[in-house]
Amino acid sequence: MKKEIIINSNADENRIAITEDGKLSELFIENEEYERVVGDIYLGRVAKVIPGIKAAFIDLGFKQDAFLHFSDVGEQVDDLKALLGDDSDIDDDDDDEEDTPPQKQAPQRRRSAPPRLERGQKIIVQITKEPVGNKGVRVTSKVSLPGRYLVFLPFENKVNASKQIQNMREKRRLKNIVRNYRNSKGLEFGAIIRTVAEEQEDKAILEDLENLHSIWREIEKQLKAAVPPTLLYKDLTVTTSVIRDLFRDDVDRVIVDSKKLFKEIHSYVKINSPDLLNKVEMYKGNNKALFDNYGIEAEIHQTLSKKVPLKIGGHLVIEKTEAMYVIDVNSGKYAKSKDQETNSLKTNLDASREIVRQIRLRDLGGIIVIDFIDVYDDRNKKKVYDELKKEFRKDRAKVTLLPMSEFGLVQITRQRVRENVVRSITEQCPLCGGSGIVESSTNILTRIERWIKRFKLDKAKPSGKLLLKVHPMVYKTLREGTISSITRMSFRYLLRITLEEDAALAFQEFRFISVKTNEDVTTRYS
Repeated sequence: MKKEIIINSNADENRIAITEDGKLSELFIENEEYERVVGDIYLGRVAKVIPGIKAAFIDLGFKQDAFLHFSDVGEQVDDLKALLGDDSDIDDDDDDEEDTPPQKQAPQRRRSAPPRLERGQKIIVQITKEPVGNKGVRVTSKVSLPGRYLVFLPFENKVNASKQIQNMREKRRLKNIVRNYRNSKGLEFGAIIRTVAEEQEDKAILEDLENLHSIWREIEKQLKAAVPPTLLYKDLTVTTSVIRDLFRDDVDRVIVDSKKLFKEIHSYVKINSPDLLNKVEMYKGNNKALFDNYGIEAEIHQTLSKKVPLKIGGHLVIEKTEAMYVIDVNSGKYAKSKDQETNSLKTNLDASREIVRQIRLRDLGGIIVIDFIDVYDDRNKKKVYDELKKEFRKDRAKVTLLPMSEFGLVQITRQRVRENVVRSITEQCPLCGGSGIVESSTNILTRIERWIKRFKLDKAKPSGKLLLKVHPMVYKTLREGTISSITRMSFRYLLRITLEEDAALAFQEFRFISVKTNEDVTTRYS
């Protein structure tokens, strides 16, 4: 599979596209409005603790308090208190894992008592999820510092390695590098060894470890004088983090169209991954914009559409509800075989590949339900399920996939980390409020007339002229015809009504104002 990282940059925005075999699979956008906050470390203050939902809310200085679930605190709260000056309960036990078979232990009950969090308490937290909608960020006290080869865990004491490193001897070598460094310095910390560390020299691993440890020492120094809420550590930009996390041997090249950004990436790669330096290229196409040249611009535009065409005919319909995303598979006119089951299977398999691509590209998270075309053979149902499973192996997000039900439905839960791409490049429709439909002008006129009827029946109503304010499009409708709708209403109910357009109103809204008192009387008769 040919994999490329293509980066378009302008004065206000960087767009990072990941392509697989020439097709857009992931898109990251970096600008001032959507600044990356995942990975940032804060000294916060506990705003409130709610045992009923097993969570606390942390003041980080944002509009909404951060959400901290009890499972993201654990027993580390004692280490945090110690770091902040309260060393009454410090656990110095080092239970670092070794490569010896673990002894059988009596099963222990899962800790049910909530962590010792109190309102007003200082706490160090790290952002794990971007704010989504009206929800604040999600945080954890299990702080980590990601590097090129390692993830540094200051409040842990275990050294683990990526499961993708299969060679046990290599895994043991890498663990020993970290352990020997830790023992030589007399330190206590944990680490996760990343996949890219495999076959790397000891020197490269140690340099990365030393750098991460140095960053943590600086954070500890800041804590002495810090007053919450305070930002202790700012993670890398979106662009640099993509290069750090995704630019590996399996990437064929990185193409950048900005000289400034090219120099930055070139310098970063030269220090951290010099063996990949020859894969970083400056785009030299003068006649065509970078994203246009690779067909990326058209694919980004496609993400704004609910309807996605399939290779063999048919299409997907992707819709968002309040609780989940729903994806409907439609067969279209495809009928290569006379056998309906065979045609349905081929369409479903093609749809499976496109669905996973669209989920990754749009960065959909939460619950996703897919309504496939009906197949009746259980073997065919399993083929569709296996195809989805295979495609999701490319996805870096945590995904849970349930087998196809008897009704042809597949339920997926996918880790939600950040605002999805579609939301980052769109805004809510001011007319429909995001529903995709608007109230008809006829119905709005009917509601206005019903309001007038109620007003007319009220004996205590204000006297004098009424001013009716409506959206410009409704204003046009009310003024249409030889005898306008508003004139008919005025005569019908013997009222003096002056019509005025107001662009600040939503399409379906209207306001009645008493001219005599300048009072808005709309709600009184609605």
